[in-house]
Amino acid sequence: MYPETTYEITTLTPQHPTPNPRMLPTEIPPGVQMVTLPGGIRTLAYTPAQAPPAPPIPVAQPIPTWAKTTALLTPTIGGGIAAAGIGLSYAAPGLIAMTDALWATVALIAAAAIGVPMLLRIGRTTAAGKGSTHITQNISATGMFGKANGTINHR
Repeated sequence: MYPETTYEITTLTPQHPTPNPRMLPTEIPPGVQMVTLPGGIRTLAYTPAQAPPAPPIPVAQPIPTWAKTTALLTPTIGGGIAAAGIGLSYAAPGLIAMTDALWATVALIAAAAIGVPMLLRIGRTTAAGKGSTHITQNISATGMFGKANGTINHR
């Protein structure tokens, strides 16, 4: 049942004490360790290979508030800039027409500011040749709260 072995297992008895052999730690083969038995005897024994300890499971860290805010604002700002660009591209022809209309309005106001006084001056000089009307008004009142009387003279 068991294969033949050339090793002999003996136990220490008080009748046959053997000197306590000492092994250097470098002489101990792999998989063998020095163990202390419940009776206090220290001996070499094969120990099952211990699996390395499992790495600690990473705990999910909460996302900082500034990162959430930035992540939410980024598409909003990008979308706003894109919408503004699209709106300006659609509005560009109208804006150009409005600037042309504003320049025309400025030219009209400038022409009116120069032209109207010139027309009035021309109209006065032609009317001055015919003669002008003079109106004289005399007003008099008696006392501080007296009734005022006046006369108007046309010439």
